[in-house]
This record gives sequence, structure tokens and C-alpha cells, in this order.
Amino acid sequence: MRKVLPIAAALSLLCGVAFAQDKASQKFITEAIQGNFAEVSMGQLAQQNGQNQAVKDYGQMLVNDHGAANQKAQQAATSVGVTNPPSGPNAKQKADYDKMAKMNGAAFDREFGKHMVKDHKKDIAAYQKASKKSDAAGQYAKETLPTLQKHLQSAEGLTKQKGASR
Repeated sequence: MRKVLPIAAALSLLCGVAFAQDKASQKFITEAIQGNFAEVSMGQLAQQNGQNQAVKDYGQMLVNDHGAANQKAQQAATSVGVTNPPSGPNAKQKADYDKMAKMNGAAFDREFGKHMVKDHKKDIAAYQKASKKSDAAGQYAKETLPTLQKHLQSAEGLTKQKGASR
């Protein structure tokens, strides 16, 4: 009987650690889905309100890449036990969209570029952390990181273009 107790305690501890990992993966994938929805919306907005063709092209890339990423994220969400995945961006992302929607032309291009650099830097950090997990959320993060890094490079290019600086 004495040996059962330490084994039971160890199993209980392992279950608690696994549960915490599941919660972290669920949180990450939920935020990833919201982020993908936000990026698709911002990409559509860039195509409408952007002045520079590079901004419009970047917007199309966001729509294509984040739309595809969201399908994979939805599958990963199911695998890590997210029972009610988000169906759109979070409140802050909606507020960012609303702020950007009031702009157009060169002012839009400038702010959009800055926003995309900041947003993708934040996303890359979260995806790098999640990519260390061995579950579906970690696999999704690993697969998506190169695309996010490409987006960051392109966004940095937008901020350096004539008419889009400062």
C-alpha cells in the first residue's frame, strides 16, 4: 500500500502538468485563430484603403496566408480540446481595425506598415514559445512561423518605402 501512494501522487502531478500544458496550448491556439481573423480583416482593409500598390499586395498576402493558416489552426484547436473556437478577432483587434478603417491613402499606408511590424513581432514571439510544445498547437506554430517571419520582413519593407516613412 505504501508504494501505491507515491505512484498515485506522481500520476496526479503528471495529470496536473498535462492539464496545464493543455490550457496553455488551448490559450495559444485560441489567440492564433483570433489573430488570423484579424489579419484577414486588416488585409482586406489594406486592399481597400491603401494607396501604395505594395500595401495592397501585402494585404492580399495576409488574406491568403492567414486564411489558410486559420484552417490549420481550427484543426489544431480541435486536437488540443478547444470546444468553442473563436469566430472572429478579439476586442483589441477589432478596435485596431476600427482605428485603421478611418484612414486612407498615405496616412493609412504609414500606420498600416507600423502596425504590421509591431503585430508580427509580437506574434512571432508567441509562436516561437508555442512551437516548443509537442502537441498539435506546437506543430501548427512550427509550421506557421516561416510565414510570419516572411510577413514581418515584408512589413518592414513597407515602412521603408518612399511615402510610407515616419
